[in-house]
Amino acid sequence: MEKKKQLDLASIATIPLTMTLANSILIPVLPSMQKAMGITAVQSSLLITAYAAVAILFIPIAGYLSDRIGRKKVILPGLLLVAAAGAFCGFAAISFDKPYALVMTGRLFQGLGAAGCFPVVLPLVGDLFKKEEDVSSGLGLVETANTFGKVLAPIIGSALAMWTWYMPFWFIPVFSLISFILVAVWVKAPKDKKPAVPFGQFVRNVISLFREKGRWIWGVYVAGGINMFAIFASLFYLSEILEERGSYGILKGCLVAIPLAALCSTSWAIGKWIGQNKKLMKWISVIGFIEAAVSLIFLAFGGRDSIWFIIILLFVGSIGLGAALPSLDALLTEGIEKDQRGTITSIYSSIRFLGVAAGPPLAALLIAHSKSSLFWLLTACCVAAALIALFTIKPKQA
Repeated sequence: MEKKKQLDLASIATIPLTMTLANSILIPVLPSMQKAMGITAVQSSLLITAYAAVAILFIPIAGYLSDRIGRKKVILPGLLLVAAAGAFCGFAAISFDKPYALVMTGRLFQGLGAAGCFPVVLPLVGDLFKKEEDVSSGLGLVETANTFGKVLAPIIGSALAMWTWYMPFWFIPVFSLISFILVAVWVKAPKDKKPAVPFGQFVRNVISLFREKGRWIWGVYVAGGINMFAIFASLFYLSEILEERGSYGILKGCLVAIPLAALCSTSWAIGKWIGQNKKLMKWISVIGFIEAAVSLIFLAFGGRDSIWFIIILLFVGSIGLGAALPSLDALLTEGIEKDQRGTITSIYSSIRFLGVAAGPPLAALLIAHSKSSLFWLLTACCVAAALIALFTIKPKQA
């Protein structure tokens, strides 16, 4: 990897770290929020869903703008909005007896800020490097930062919740502003000397791209969305079951972080390994989803009496999901030309956020009915993702 760009990449990696913390930091605190605000488990899960739902709607717009006006001009305002919305949620929590509606409003605006941040990271990494193996390695680092945020989030969230339930909201602006400064100062995105393509021509180019490569692009889209759904549904289940069985505070955060540590380390290792081998990326994705399905099916059959048995199986499943993440990212980013990369990867990010949004509320509804039904659904989703990756992704076309 080009040494002079390592600092740029490290600064870029703070963006997914911040966006993940802005969402996942709340997961271990949701039971406390239910009690403090007098809301149900489904209502608390919507605090996660609201963030992701708004991002889903606006991510494609952010991707298009990043192709037209530049990556940093979209990312930096997004980071500021995430910081401001976090402070608004914290202020609402300390100022009102029943702050749920205002906190939900703040989370919606936070999702709007997130729409301009993480989705633009993937094409920015693709722009930064000329060699495909450097792009793969960079994307691996980005996914590692993303998953490392998920590892840190339950620990930090649980620690802050020991102070008070709304403290995580005040913590989000700190990370957002640090990321803003690093990106503003250190990231030097390459300047595109080509004139901007008129909007009509741009749309025709994108339609033509989907006609030519749509089969494998949609395969990557759907597999990525399923991956996020499986991760966040599992996290919500683990958080709820730990709270139900008397694990609180830092201990709970550390236990939730165990399967996420597997996700993080695997993403980093696979990103370093895959290089520009698209056939390897495909098969790692397929095998990763199969591994996740095998671990989840054990939980579907039962054996959930032991917390450690649950954590070990989620740890194994997270290895598979973590292996698929950088592989899918690299397939998409390296298979799309620079002038369309922002738009195409933004749709991918929207679908990933759809998985994030669906995970907690669906998990809450299924847990209330039957815990086995949640794991049967997750198993079926992972099997479907493996088959989609197997039959739609054609390395020679990517």
